[in-house]
Parts: sequence; structure tokens; C-alpha cells
Amino acid sequence: MARTYSTMLPLGTPLPDFTLPDGEGRPHTLADLAGNCGLLVAFICNHCPYVKHINPVLAPLGAQLAELGVGMVAISSNDVETYPDDAPALMVQTAADERYTFRYLYDETQDAAKAFGAACTPDFYLFDAQLKLVYRGQFDTSRPNVGAPSGQDILRAVNALVAGKPPLAEQVPSMGCNIKWKPGNEPAYFQS
Repeated sequence: MARTYSTMLPLGTPLPDFTLPDGEGRPHTLADLAGNCGLLVAFICNHCPYVKHINPVLAPLGAQLAELGVGMVAISSNDVETYPDDAPALMVQTAADERYTFRYLYDETQDAAKAFGAACTPDFYLFDAQLKLVYRGQFDTSRPNVGAPSGQDILRAVNALVAGKPPLAEQVPSMGCNIKWKPGNEPAYFQS
């Protein structure tokens, strides 16, 4: 697994608004998935060991955020020609197996990943009620085979958001597998 870090999109960046299909082809607009207090966008995929490590707590996190008025959506941008385990039909299966409480969308063109500056799976972006970025970075300090996932960094950011506090001063880049770019479609920020 190639270790890759978040690009750390500037705070205050507006939500890049996209309409993306779920694994069954139904379109969803990102802004429409936001709750009254904001939206958490997670770039994930089916096969990544970093995502598999946090999967047990993603569904409960989505439910907890919904109670706080924060929507959640996951996006897979991987090249499914090279990584067929990330194909839309298998996204549907993963969402069912993991009991995701949020939409899991497919970014076939990889344009959404580029607009967010997404670099790895998982990569997280929290937007406030005005759909401005207030957090980007790691889920927590755990890693595959190192600690149990808790989502503590995301939850601290969400709790600050809901309480009307300023964005967290310390935000640590996420770390995971690089997004699997289609040949020739790699963004300028991609480091192989």
C-alpha cells in the first residue's frame, strides 16, 4: 500500500458542488446531502486497508453526525478498470455489508476528487452550514494494525462546528492509499 497524505485544501474553501451517482446509478447532489449544520465528505474505496480499518465505525459515525445536524457522504474516485474491487456494484455490496448510514457515490471522471484536492483514501472534508471548509485531515490517530479507530479528530471538529466555535487550530493530514488515478488523468499534486 502506497502511503499518501492529504493535500490540506485551504480552510474556507466552498464545497465543490457535484452531482454524482450512487453504485446503482441514482444521482445525488452533494449540497443536497448536507444537514442543517454542515456536511462531512469522505473519499474512500472498497479495497483500501486504511478504509477497511475504519469501516466498523463509519456507519455509527454517520448516524451520530445526522443526530447533530451534519450530513455525511462518501465518494469513491478510483479507476475501476485497474481496481475492479472498487466497481459500483461492489460499492453497493460494501455499503450493505458495512451498514453505511450515508450515501456512497461514484466519481467515474475523477473530477470531484480533483476539485477537492483529494489524494488518499480515506480523505475527509468537513463543511459548515454555509458549505465552507472548516476541517480537512485525519479520521483519528489509529492506522491499520495500530490502535482502534474512534473518529476522535473528526468528532472534535464536528463538535466545535456544532458549538459555533472556530475551526480547530491543529489539523493533521489524513494518511492512506493514494487515489487510483486513470492513466493520464493524474492531477498536478499527485506524487507517485
